Amino acid sequence: MRAFKFLIVFLVLAGIAFAQDAGEKKKAYTATVDPDGVQRVTILGGSYFFEPDHIIVKVNVPVELTIKKESGIVPHNIIINAPDASMDINESLSDKPKIIQLIPKKVGKYPFYCDKRFLFFKNHKEKGMEGVIEVVE
Repeated sequence: MRAFKFLIVFLVLAGIAFAQDAGEKKKAYTATVDPDGVQRVTILGGSYFFEPDHIIVKVNVPVELTIKKESGIVPHNIIINAPDASMDINESLSDKPKIIQLIPKKVGKYPFYCDKRFLFFKNHKEKGMEGVIEVVE
């Protein structure tokens, strides 16, 4: 009986630790300016995630986003709806990389997400497939 209680306490504590780890945000990815003057970022989309999910780029410096998805049959896209910052994107993801070029024109934080959904289930954004592009000076 004592061993059983110990096992229950251990499982509860392990569950709490796992839940805390699962809720942590990943570290922000800061794009560097390559010698040709372009900031390059590769974004991978998959089972309700984007990696990286927080991207920092410089304002008025060209950005080249290489986007692709994990292999599989689940469709994904990437949407950035920030025309005032010259970032208005709605692209389907494929397992073959696509390149999107843009020049962010306004400092701020701009969300990106996947809006795909299956029937009446939550859309992918609601399941956590979202991120932010932070444009800085």
